[in-house]
Amino acid sequence: MFFFKRRAPMRHSVWHESMQLSQWLGFSATELPDLPELRTPPLLDATRAFDVCHVGLVLRAVLGVQLLLALGAALVARDLFQWFTLTANGTVVTMFAVLSWLLIVCAAKKLWPRLPEPLQWLVLMSLGSACALMGFGLLSFTWIEPATAWRVGSVAAAGASGAGLLLAWLKLREHTQRPADALAQLVELQSRIRPHFLFNTLNSAIALVQVDPARAESVLEDLAELFRVALADASASVTLEEEIDLARRYLAIEQIRFGKRLRIVWHLDPEANAARVPPLLLQPLVENAVRHGVEPNDDGGELEVRTRRHGAEVEICIVNTVGAPSRTAGHGLALRNVRQRLKLMHDVAAQFDIEQTEDRFTLRILVPL
Repeated sequence: MFFFKRRAPMRHSVWHESMQLSQWLGFSATELPDLPELRTPPLLDATRAFDVCHVGLVLRAVLGVQLLLALGAALVARDLFQWFTLTANGTVVTMFAVLSWLLIVCAAKKLWPRLPEPLQWLVLMSLGSACALMGFGLLSFTWIEPATAWRVGSVAAAGASGAGLLLAWLKLREHTQRPADALAQLVELQSRIRPHFLFNTLNSAIALVQVDPARAESVLEDLAELFRVALADASASVTLEEEIDLARRYLAIEQIRFGKRLRIVWHLDPEANAARVPPLLLQPLVENAVRHGVEPNDDGGELEVRTRRHGAEVEICIVNTVGAPSRTAGHGLALRNVRQRLKLMHDVAAQFDIEQTEDRFTLRILVPL
């Protein structure tokens, strides 16, 4: 109540300016432009089930098949030597079959969702059978016994069954990731659209309208871009260059509020710009750095953003000074959210490390290029 009494003399002026701004943007004060729907395109969502191009997923598939092979050989082997012989011979077939199947599924991952569900199972199980037979063909070059029709049929049936098990696992994996993905998007939206940040930004824009209209327009454009990205589809990936541009917009808004207290240093490697990352990766991290490393300190603080390419990987570092404790205790939601979305997108190929010293907080991310 005290806030509204203190600001009452400006109420008509602010309303009048907002009406003028609304007319200039092309819509009335009671209308809002259409916002993108928060949904995942069905084709893109289905494609994720067949995205087997990750090292971690390939390792799990190969180890799972090898475990089944070892258990099956143990059931029919008379002794340890025969078990070892059967497992070694079977490995030639299974390794070739599994890796070939995964490679073909990965290469045509955009094709499979276009097929009806029954046809997906038929084609991919037939592909598993063909890959197993090709692996058995390689083994036949060193096999003394002739390949009988029964053995060939058994290998084909085993390949089809193995492909069916892998396909069922991939579909189950994709279904279990949907709630986590939806929760990550919800947490991200809640953490991005902070009322205090919106309030401070609008107040800064209002204060600049009279003294520097061009800068006020720039602040509102940056704010609009942040909200556009926050409300966009969270399932797609973006380039690191786009994320850096969004982080620059956010920090430009905060620079107006903090002035010289916020000191920003950029060390960017152009060769790292093409790396694919989840949307809204950097913005919550630099916001955390400002909120906990700059805002509580009377002298402000320094924020450093570094990117660098190391061969087939890209390193992203965000470093901020640490002084007085933050006025608002953090819960680590933004960090957990970023870590979860990196794992969903890059699996074991991504790394997320935190290092804290007496005067520095460093966050390091590694993603494949």
